[in-house]
Amino acid sequence: MERVRRVVILGGGTAGWMTATALSRSFGAALAITLLESEEIGTVGVGEATIPTIHWFNELIGLDEAEFLRETKATFKLGIEFVDWTAPGDRYFHPFGQFGAALPGVAFHHRWLKAQADGLDLPLPALSLAARAAAEGRFARPAGDARSILSTLGYAYHFDAGLYAAYLRRLSEAAGVRRVEGKLREVTRDAETGDVAALVTERGEVLEGDLFIDCSGFRALLIGGAMEEPFEDWSHWLPCDRAVAVPCERVAPTTPFTRATARAGGWQWRIPLQHRTGNGYVYASDHVSDDEATATLLGHLDGAPLAPPRLLRFTAGTRRRPWRRNVVAIGLSSGFLEPLESTSIHLIQSGITKLLTLFPDRPVDPALADRFNAVLQRDMDGIRDFLILHYHATPGRTEPLWRQRHAMALPDTLVARIDQYRRTGRLILDSDELFREASWLAVLNGQGITASGYNPLADALDPATNRAQVRQIADVIARAAPTLPFHDAALADAMAAGAR
Repeated sequence: MERVRRVVILGGGTAGWMTATALSRSFGAALAITLLESEEIGTVGVGEATIPTIHWFNELIGLDEAEFLRETKATFKLGIEFVDWTAPGDRYFHPFGQFGAALPGVAFHHRWLKAQADGLDLPLPALSLAARAAAEGRFARPAGDARSILSTLGYAYHFDAGLYAAYLRRLSEAAGVRRVEGKLREVTRDAETGDVAALVTERGEVLEGDLFIDCSGFRALLIGGAMEEPFEDWSHWLPCDRAVAVPCERVAPTTPFTRATARAGGWQWRIPLQHRTGNGYVYASDHVSDDEATATLLGHLDGAPLAPPRLLRFTAGTRRRPWRRNVVAIGLSSGFLEPLESTSIHLIQSGITKLLTLFPDRPVDPALADRFNAVLQRDMDGIRDFLILHYHATPGRTEPLWRQRHAMALPDTLVARIDQYRRTGRLILDSDELFREASWLAVLNGQGITASGYNPLADALDPATNRAQVRQIADVIARAAPTLPFHDAALADAMAAGAR
């Protein structure tokens, strides 16, 4: 066995430069990293929203938060607001962090379900500090003291994807990553093993490597092209296949959350940044034309558009084996799930995490690739089910797209999860699933799927005492939220603190 000494990354953008930064920071001079990209090829990024797992990546690369906020025009994010999903006029919030607080005995949401059964009229959002703070435009970082209600908070970021890639490129090149400008002309293979031996650019430059990372986006030039790994189409569950995106002027104080608004043919995103607001309409072309989608988006902007609308085409789905021989696909080349729950960056770093954990020697051990493929696909399948839930539980929408989604056959895994929650209030999750109890609880209840039962262990609690404790936590949250700084003040302070 020999060590992998040379890694070649095909493609820049968010996926390519996140991968380059992580590998260079983890291996240092032990790994020669080359990244091939062309300025002529645009990237998909139109403004990104993230989830709290982004903090793992930031810690891995030693990122300075204040510098990151300044360089990427980032803002803080406490969750996602869903507007008009169950029916026009309805809205709910998927907060980061947790509901309630840690109390002995049964999980908190079973305490809430029992309190409801015993007569307490208290909506779920009243038990989330993140939801309450977001509604008031406020922000604070989580506290380390578990006795503080601030410990229940979680947060992520919104940032400019183009600025983020450029920021990571500077960090990578400073760490020794070599960038080659150019387009791929040819992939050469080892005649005996079938492994990729080198990438040849249109200028004739030969980039030899031991391990090749495909970050070429939807084109999937290595995993789909050279390795011929098939794409598994999920559009029968997730039919949106296009998006039109446009930035607009900021006209109000920053809202510390992403907004997803249901439309006739899909949904519209709103992502507030320091210098602009990102907007897009994700839609199914069978139900809405490109012109109709563009007109709808332009008619629902906060401020004046800052650029012409940009059209994107895609298909939801996955490649079941994103690691084939000595090629590993990371990002859009491995599969695509629409950004409804802001999981695009997570799936990039999920691939990076697993690659670092299973980093191979030469020749590549097939068992490592098999393990990588299995765990990454569990991640994809779990997120897929979570997104399908949003489309399916929409009883008050009457448009054809939504009626079809409401009537569609669901994956067995999702059917079982919904049924279990309806009957018992239990959320049966594997330890490595991305979305935890609080996320499923927020979306299930927000989309009108309620529990008729709860864990019998909750019956060991005195009903009056339990109701009083649940009410007390809601009161603490109601008192705490107005004491938090407004988002823009908190952001300015965070950036100034790093500059001092």
